[in-house]
Amino acid sequence: MRRVSIFGATGSIGQSAIDLIAREPDKYQVVALTGGRNIAQLAKDARALRAEVAVTAFPEYLGDLQAALAGSGIESTAGEAALIEAADRPADWILSAIVGAAGLAPGLRALRQGTTLALANKESLVAAGPLLMAEARKYGATILPVDSEHSAIFQALVGEDIAKVERIIITASGGAFRDWPLEKLATATLKLAQTHPNWDMGQRITIDSASMFNKALEVIETNEYFDVRPEQIEVIVHPQSMVHALVGFVDGALMAHVGPADMRHAIGYALHWPKRGHVPVERLDLAKLGKLEFRAPDELRWPALRLAREVIKAGGLTGATFNAAKEVALDAFIGGQIGFMHMAEVVEEVLNRTSSDNRLDNAVITLDMVRKTDHLARQTAKDIIRQRQA
Repeated sequence: MRRVSIFGATGSIGQSAIDLIAREPDKYQVVALTGGRNIAQLAKDARALRAEVAVTAFPEYLGDLQAALAGSGIESTAGEAALIEAADRPADWILSAIVGAAGLAPGLRALRQGTTLALANKESLVAAGPLLMAEARKYGATILPVDSEHSAIFQALVGEDIAKVERIIITASGGAFRDWPLEKLATATLKLAQTHPNWDMGQRITIDSASMFNKALEVIETNEYFDVRPEQIEVIVHPQSMVHALVGFVDGALMAHVGPADMRHAIGYALHWPKRGHVPVERLDLAKLGKLEFRAPDELRWPALRLAREVIKAGGLTGATFNAAKEVALDAFIGGQIGFMHMAEVVEEVLNRTSSDNRLDNAVITLDMVRKTDHLARQTAKDIIRQRQA
């Protein structure tokens, strides 16, 4: 029986993983489930899967969690230290699906077990890719990508020589506003931005899809995970979200990964790796689908893509700055402080203001340095937003 832990269990990725694990209860022993404020869901899943421990990231909700798990025999803990302790508990497979920079520290700690880390927290690679990959090598751990695009790339590369890869193409749905005229984007509302045409995801990821910040993070993630040059990474808008990525080789061949818009596919591949197992996703009827569309992305509409390439070129801790500034800008849009198109403007201004700090480009990347950079970028972004409102 495999021991598994899920960090970010109450989010859309975590819930999809729980769906797969719950279908084969005799195969898995759930060690830890972690979540945020959705205590009812966390407790329900912990009871159903007979988890050893349930952790909420917010100490103020510990009493609620303890009450919800009363009599179950399941341990209840809370806070950052509790997340790290949960990451120390022996497990064969650990899913890192906490959204944002908060997922970095538990993911790094989990790697010390020399286990398999299924990584859905793209911010970890964006903010601290070299550190994460170095820790995996040091402890003999395996990092498996769970983003649909990076899982697709990973699968297309099985049995292939990365040196023979000419290009990697990741697809983007374009989000809620992909067909809007450019001049109309200034009027984009929060309500519309959090409505995805293809996927059922959380609020923040859905908005990031509309702004293409999600894809910008994935461009950086591709560079970090597969160690390819930035000019080898391409983005193409694909409204149907059926082709998740393509890998092009030096002989001109393109290997495409095609599947339904269902995150259980990528999660299931990581869960069963190195073998394939049954995953209850829709089987595509290509004749019924009829056609697949592709179009080049407009970087005036989606400036986040341009910024991602600038971040890769700068290197160092610039990715941590980019991610932190993006999170603050997103918070500000959700809170009604800035408009939809202002998010990229805030991020770019943060990058410009911090670009003269050589520590960002040349520093040895440590968890402490990432945290300091993250704090500086967040404060800078908040200052910029306040100045815009003055």
